[in-house]
Amino acid sequence: MAKHTDEFLFLPLGGSGEIGMNLNLFGYGKPHRRKWVIVDIGVTFGNAETPGVDIIMPDTAFIEEHRDDLLGIVLTHAHEDHMGALARLWPRLRCPVYATPFTMWLVKDRLAEAGLLDEVELIEIPLKGSFDLGPFQFDLISLTHSIPEPNALAIRTDLGMVLHTGDWKIDPNPQIGEGVDEDALKAIGDEGVIAMICDSTNVFSPGFSGSEEGVRIELTKLIGEHKNKGLAVATFASNVARLQSIMYAAKENNRSVCLIGRSMKRMTAAAKAVGMLDDVGHLLSEDEASAMPAGHVLYLCTGSQGEPRAALSRIADGSHRTVKFKSGDVVIFSSKIIPGNELGIFALQNALADDGVQIITEKDRPIHVSGHPNRGELKQMYEWIRPKVAIPVHGERRHLLEHARFAKTVGATTSIPGRNGEMIRL
Repeated sequence: MAKHTDEFLFLPLGGSGEIGMNLNLFGYGKPHRRKWVIVDIGVTFGNAETPGVDIIMPDTAFIEEHRDDLLGIVLTHAHEDHMGALARLWPRLRCPVYATPFTMWLVKDRLAEAGLLDEVELIEIPLKGSFDLGPFQFDLISLTHSIPEPNALAIRTDLGMVLHTGDWKIDPNPQIGEGVDEDALKAIGDEGVIAMICDSTNVFSPGFSGSEEGVRIELTKLIGEHKNKGLAVATFASNVARLQSIMYAAKENNRSVCLIGRSMKRMTAAAKAVGMLDDVGHLLSEDEASAMPAGHVLYLCTGSQGEPRAALSRIADGSHRTVKFKSGDVVIFSSKIIPGNELGIFALQNALADDGVQIITEKDRPIHVSGHPNRGELKQMYEWIRPKVAIPVHGERRHLLEHARFAKTVGATTSIPGRNGEMIRL
């Protein structure tokens, strides 16, 4: 039998060597007739090591050269490090974009901002949907993460199937969404998987990452401990389940919620547009909130990472139009410190403390859980999928190398901790 001359290829251009800026290519065919698909197209953010730089994007020169053979961009979910470069890089790529409803709402919002909405062909895929792109067949598998509608991609070709996990965790009670589609994952494993391309963020963390349900219970209790005080909670705006938990906790403690920050309002609008957050009650405007007694309001703020232009930083430095903190008020950080943001976060917390504000973080109370899999969850995924080859992504070099070692202990025959720009023949 003649050797098959087609090739099935994986080429990361971002996210393999850093946490953020994810852009992955899948290629299929003979060298001069190869078709390509992009999975995710994200940014990373500047920090103290990159003064004057707000965002950093992947280098797309390679795929720009093959633009005529680029079939589409498939988005696994709506985090900035997976879709934040779309509006900026699409004019160089000019291909259709595929996403599920929540992600697509945010895609349209960003493209409209950039004046591109009428130019881009957008294909909305239902949850658990399937579609074909040239030689590739895509099946979406629902997972859990710290944003609605995270999807793994089962990518089938004539040469076999790979599973690209995207960002995920195993949350038995995610508060929003159906949870992990365990039956679909097991069926994929039974069908046979060449390679699993998998999130490495928490590979050094033992056990399981924890559930949003526990965070909701603790936030409800914590907010109840600060009656009649001014209160704000800072969290990641994209974590809609967390927003819902905070709104629920406020309601349980006779407080009304006021959203502060552009991305908080954008994410809430996206969630409501697809049927989420429909039972959280009336959200106050800033003017309504400022006219009410402080003990009856909860300000839900962006800026948990100390971003200088975000809402919480503007409140702390006194430049916010309506919200002012005073001594004795409480600010709860329902978030973690993302590495690289320490200086900004500590500067913000110092400014708040200087004003007499009490600060409560996840170091003090269990009010945050990660959206990525710890080792226990990784082990479970490998047991479901049973891939021959493990290809760690979404991590710094040390994460990828540790994930490659770990994968071999849970069934993978081969591990390939690739680098951005290295092409892997699947």
